[in-house]
Amino acid sequence: MTDHDFSEYLAPGYTADDVPELSALAGARPVIDTFISLFRGSEAEVLLRLLVLREIGRDADSPRWSPDALRRRFAYLDAVKLETVLKRLREHRLLNFGDDGHYHLADPGRNAVAALGMLLRFDDAEDAELGFLTAQLAGLQATGAVTAEALGHLLSKLNDLTLHFEETIASGSEFRIVDARQRLSANGKWLTRGTELLHALLADPDASFDVARIAQRIGLAQSRLARVDAAFQRALNKIETQRVTLGSSGISSSDVAAWLRTRSADTLVALVADALTDTPDLRLLAGGHELLDRAEAALCDDPRRSDALATLPPPDSAPGAVRAEEEDLRLLSHFTTRLGRVDQPTALHTLIGGGGFAHAAYRLSLLALLADGRSASPADGPVGQFMQLPLDVEFDAALIAVGSDEIARMSAGHVTPAQPD
Repeated sequence: MTDHDFSEYLAPGYTADDVPELSALAGARPVIDTFISLFRGSEAEVLLRLLVLREIGRDADSPRWSPDALRRRFAYLDAVKLETVLKRLREHRLLNFGDDGHYHLADPGRNAVAALGMLLRFDDAEDAELGFLTAQLAGLQATGAVTAEALGHLLSKLNDLTLHFEETIASGSEFRIVDARQRLSANGKWLTRGTELLHALLADPDASFDVARIAQRIGLAQSRLARVDAAFQRALNKIETQRVTLGSSGISSSDVAAWLRTRSADTLVALVADALTDTPDLRLLAGGHELLDRAEAALCDDPRRSDALATLPPPDSAPGAVRAEEEDLRLLSHFTTRLGRVDQPTALHTLIGGGGFAHAAYRLSLLALLADGRSASPADGPVGQFMQLPLDVEFDAALIAVGSDEIARMSAGHVTPAQPD
């Protein structure tokens, strides 16, 4: 099977041409072959190839090397191994051997070494990925070749950093928060450089819609990162309020935790060997001094004498009972009596009038309650008597003019004596 044969890796019915992303990678085979040639094999072989390529390309004044010069330069390498490395680099077109008998880097090899050198220049405290992506974006912006894909990589990295910092704050660990804050500070220059690039991209009238859209999202992600430092400080302030100082020594619980983090696992095991037990030691709950104090107090006559002299407090009159407030149901009883005299269909507005709008509204609400049914009504009391009235209440959607007793208009309807079953 050749490298271009993807039939065993694709689902049935698909070919490489059906996957645009795979076709784009297949079209970049020269670049991919460069990295395949460099990184195929054991770790020692890969490091040896990179070492030779970097050293050949390091001397800018003398880019061409004779075989004798290379043997002198790599005198610490086995001669046979060095020739094997040079042969592989020549076969894969990473290193050229000119007609003048001198070696020099080919363009693919120089590009690979330059990319690797950019990754190796970042400090351990920095994010190599963030620095590389920002530097790459700066180069593309300088040449006017910024793409949405390059911006997407930077946006993904910024979102990942934001999630990492939020998880650190949620953990409540002082040491993780301090480390994350140092990481954010170390990458401050890359965030500043990224902001400058975004301003230039957004100010470019020729920028495509996709580039401008992702650039705005990167700006929002950088704004969130700018607010993370304040969140770190608030979390540290909260931890500070919970820090415990061990007596007057000036040593805090954070100092003890930091010291313990520097100890090995065997040292920590030795420290807790006698501090932990499977069963509680009852002597810790009731020591000899505590038992002696209790016994002395029990045998002393002072508690007994004080108990004998104790007297009851003087009597006091109990507070008078306050009668519970009862609900005023007189209006309900009066309305029940009025409805009890209904022996023929009567309009609603003639029954609810009297006493103003408040009383009329109360009576109308009672009629609505009566119209809903009597299944859930109490058996006795004023409310029960009202709900047992043999009346049918019917409401109409139309409005009828009243013009009296503070009522302008109200719903039309009738109250009719109920027909026996």
